[in-house]
Amino acid sequence: MYVLVDLNYIKNILTKDFHCFTDRGFFHNEKDDPISNHIFLMSGTNKWKRMRAKLTPIFSSSRMKQMFQTLVECLPHLLSSLEADRVKDQPTNIKDTMSSFTMDVIGSCVFGLDLDIFNYENSPFRFFGKKMFTSVCAIPKDVSEFFMGVVKDTVKYRELNNYSRPDFIQLLIYLKNSGDALTVEEIAAQCFVFFLAGFDTSATTQTFTLYELAKNQDIQERLREEICTVLSHHEDRLTYEAIKDLTYMDQVVAESLRKYPPKAYLLRKCTTDYKIPDSDVTIEKDMGVVVPVMGIHHDPEYYPNPKKFDPQRFNQANKRSRPQYSYLPFGEGPRNCIGGI
Repeated sequence: MYVLVDLNYIKNILTKDFHCFTDRGFFHNEKDDPISNHIFLMSGTNKWKRMRAKLTPIFSSSRMKQMFQTLVECLPHLLSSLEADRVKDQPTNIKDTMSSFTMDVIGSCVFGLDLDIFNYENSPFRFFGKKMFTSVCAIPKDVSEFFMGVVKDTVKYRELNNYSRPDFIQLLIYLKNSGDALTVEEIAAQCFVFFLAGFDTSATTQTFTLYELAKNQDIQERLREEICTVLSHHEDRLTYEAIKDLTYMDQVVAESLRKYPPKAYLLRKCTTDYKIPDSDVTIEKDMGVVVPVMGIHHDPEYYPNPKKFDPQRFNQANKRSRPQYSYLPFGEGPRNCIGGI
């Protein structure tokens, strides 16, 4: 493994010379386990690029705006759960609560299903979602069969009944039926990875953010004041436009992602011998390359007093003053996180 610490080298490998590092180097088996054939694991430049090109328009601002109401409709389950704990005067397991909420949101936005995880403790989505993070196998067979079955049933029902709704799976069905040669198995694989990659990373970020707000009352009060002010300008309704106006909220979440990045490191696989510019070092074909995101995010050269939670690091002036590639919660370059902000 070659571990990168110089930001210029990181820029070269993630972006400038990306053609030499297109793969992540994770195992997947399209033939025997088609649900592993998703955009995160895919190897091969042309194959990955074709899938990325198909999926990128789904994450446009207009598409996200269409799905936003679906997210809002999941809020009552969350609020009811929090209120139930308050009435009982019992502590809230915030990670568990946020995981249930993000499963509800992604289940609705991706699969078009009302999962109601809060009231359905034995939900198979909860079971199989958590199993993926405790299994020593890449993708356990029962997990693969469950998600493949859910997607196939959903696609079949919608096509037979001419039913549609503004969600992720519907957009993939449109692609399938518009000559993009997207198979049901490929649809299932993309739905699977967005569920898996989305619910736990989002829940973890929400949990750490709430933890820091509890520790830093001044930041919490300033954020609360911004939320109240912005909502008052939007008829006290949580809308897509209102979210975009929450500039301090954006700084708070960015600082949470800085201090607690969803992935501690990025992996790439060298696809051809690559000589590092201005050095006598050659990264050989098939060698792994590691970008230590956690280390960079906690480097005092870029973030003075890195253990301090300080949203002001992400105001416009401070963002402009920092070098590029010193903030990597969603990766960088052509293979960055497609769902990143």
